[in-house]
Amino acid sequence: MDPAIDWLRNVPLWQAALVFLAKNVLVLGVAVALGEWLRRRFAHRRVAPEAPALQREEWVLAAVCVVLNSVVTFAGLLLWREGLIRFRLDGGPRVLVDVLVLVGVMDLGMYLLHRTAHVPLLYGWLHAPHHRYERARPLTLFVLSPLEVLGFGALWLAVCMAYEASWAAMLLYLVFNTLWGVLGHLGVEPFPDGWVRWPGLRAVATTTFHARHHLDQAHHFGFYTLVWDRLFGTLAPDYEASFGRSQVVPHESLTASAPGLPSP
Repeated sequence: MDPAIDWLRNVPLWQAALVFLAKNVLVLGVAVALGEWLRRRFAHRRVAPEAPALQREEWVLAAVCVVLNSVVTFAGLLLWREGLIRFRLDGGPRVLVDVLVLVGVMDLGMYLLHRTAHVPLLYGWLHAPHHRYERARPLTLFVLSPLEVLGFGALWLAVCMAYEASWAAMLLYLVFNTLWGVLGHLGVEPFPDGWVRWPGLRAVATTTFHARHHLDQAHHFGFYTLVWDRLFGTLAPDYEASFGRSQVVPHESLTASAPGLPSP
């Protein structure tokens, strides 16, 4: 680990920028490849309509997302060099605790940001490009407006500044975040039918859960869990009954905006 820390501390900034860009290009390539494999593997369990042919704008927005994710990573390096972000190098059980903390805090933060992005005044600026493609595919994970990419990136950097996690936990969280984003945009359900009946697991977000949001924007704003949707009343009442089935909702709900954030 010491060589990696030394590299981060001493690498010229222009080299770091290039490495971060290459890393994010690789993340996109691996994520889309994994997603496409899962789509073929579970094609018999489709929960969303088949996505149409790729459009040029999807590739453009995905490319911008990769560049901006690299900018966020670069900003994280600068904040670390200034001592505003700190991380530990220890291992052991505490790493698991750190991962759970990061997942829990980010799940709440992203739920709140996601619902905010659906407020009518902000929707066109922040979130409309993502929902232009309600028939999601793995690439849709990266098809976001630039402001939304920077918003989620700023949330991650804020959490890193507020909580001193271990290096290993931060890496594990980032892998988990990408994997769960891919799963949410498959359009097919890889989770078993009994998932929503098992205690504990039924609170974990699934492909069916996020596919429903792409077709019905009044429900399902969570990312990793259903906890906040249950608490704030945005979980579709028929979610468990419709799990693993094609998510077909009335056309008028496709453009429905979610209600504003709950009052504190």
